[in-house]
Amino acid sequence: MQVLIVKTSSMGDVLHTLPALTDAMQALPGIKFDWVVEEGFAQIPTWHPAVDRVIPVAIRRWRKNWFGSDTRQQRCDFKRELQSRTYDLIIDAQGLMKSAALVTRVAKGEKHGMDSKSAREPFACWFYDKKHFIDKKQHAVERTRELFAKSLGYEKPATQGDYAIASRFLATQPSDVYPYLVFLHATTRADKHWPEEHWRELIGLMADSPLRIKLPWGADHEYQRALRLAEGFANVDVLPKLSLEKVAGILAGAQAVVSVDTGLSHLTAALDRPNITLYGPTDPGLIGGYGQNQTTCRPEKGNAMADIGASQVKRLLEQKLLLEQKQLLEQESVSREFIL
Repeated sequence: MQVLIVKTSSMGDVLHTLPALTDAMQALPGIKFDWVVEEGFAQIPTWHPAVDRVIPVAIRRWRKNWFGSDTRQQRCDFKRELQSRTYDLIIDAQGLMKSAALVTRVAKGEKHGMDSKSAREPFACWFYDKKHFIDKKQHAVERTRELFAKSLGYEKPATQGDYAIASRFLATQPSDVYPYLVFLHATTRADKHWPEEHWRELIGLMADSPLRIKLPWGADHEYQRALRLAEGFANVDVLPKLSLEKVAGILAGAQAVVSVDTGLSHLTAALDRPNITLYGPTDPGLIGGYGQNQTTCRPEKGNAMADIGASQVKRLLEQKLLLEQKQLLEQESVSREFIL
């Protein structure tokens, strides 16, 4: 069975789709997926074993010069590749007019999506052959799992969803790397940033720990922030600019992660790494970290990021590290018993 997924962005939304593929793969052996996704996130679907082909789309870039000759040619090339297969089923998990009109509408196959009461943009359902009601009062991962189950005709599992990508990165971890933490300090919205002085205070509080601290970054202004955070601390490494796959490898090997509300925080959750995510103005309720060992840290009052104290985060981080150490000891004990 060949199915097309339309889920183009953002990073968190793309990652939140992965557990639905795992459900389908287990319920329908042999199922394979093609996936239309924004070019910047095209690496992510390739990590899942049920994905056959990734079809990058560049709606974000194209709309800057929609009628330019290069853009028109790229749009034609995309449509030609999209229509090179007729699918048994198409699942539009985006629920937006732009993706429904530009992608789902022109793809070949029976089109499924959320109904007008469920989709993020109700008019998107005009382009679907089969429309499904999906309760909005559940996490985004669970909504997508339910959409896939109803579209493909199986019962949604009651167990927690499995991203099915962690083992890929854990299998390639070097054995001689010094234990480390990752601090994800970069995000898009200014009001979601944790103040630099708080980051530096937390780094100082961890100075006596045997764990090093790694600071990844993407854009130049994030690199400059990382340099400021690391200045004067011998226990901090500012990483070089890395591909998303390389960043995933770094996250997969971390003892724990501290993050603001950003796409890489969702990647940490998908990799099943212990993660403390700092939330201020955004509500993590239905779109927050989904996975094992995910902890939300919020101000005791209000929603200002500056009201989250470094000592508060350090306490949570120490709890995570103790829990991780306990789990490792239990695993080693089980392994020894099995060998004996």
